[in-house]
Amino acid sequence: MNTTATNTTAAPVESDLQIAGDILSVQHLLQPAREHPATVAEFVGLARTIAANRAEWEHLVEYDATTRWYHRLRTGPGYEVWLLSWVPGQGSGPHDHGSSSGVLTVLDGELTEHGPRGPLALAAGSQRVFAPGYAHEVVNDGLDGAVSLHVYFPGLTEMPMHNCSPARPETLSV
Repeated sequence: MNTTATNTTAAPVESDLQIAGDILSVQHLLQPAREHPATVAEFVGLARTIAANRAEWEHLVEYDATTRWYHRLRTGPGYEVWLLSWVPGQGSGPHDHGSSSGVLTVLDGELTEHGPRGPLALAAGSQRVFAPGYAHEVVNDGLDGAVSLHVYFPGLTEMPMHNCSPARPETLSV
């Protein structure tokens, strides 16, 4: 009878983390935290952070049946943050944002964005990112008030209005 001893304990499998170490503990590899956002992703993150902190904005909201209410909530180098309220039926009218890019975040209620691809329902928590010159119309088609947060970068200097909704182009008679 041949009795050969076998080693039943295999060498431990090393993970990438065990081999390389924890990258977060290597301070010289980390980017310093920025005081202000500078990328689209950071502006989206800023909007999400503000949206999550209801105590920062909820007490400021007002509803005005005669005109859309807005309040500049924050500014920073090269950007600004606006809080808007919408009573049922209120809309922005077809417009673009000139040379500004933006992030639209619905905080409460529901809004409808009419853009080049047709209407898009935006419930609370929805976000839209748009580039300079992007034309759309935002409307509260619901039965309740709505609140939205708008981050513009660079800060909004113009909002050219259009003659028709991007989703409902005018037809020309010849």
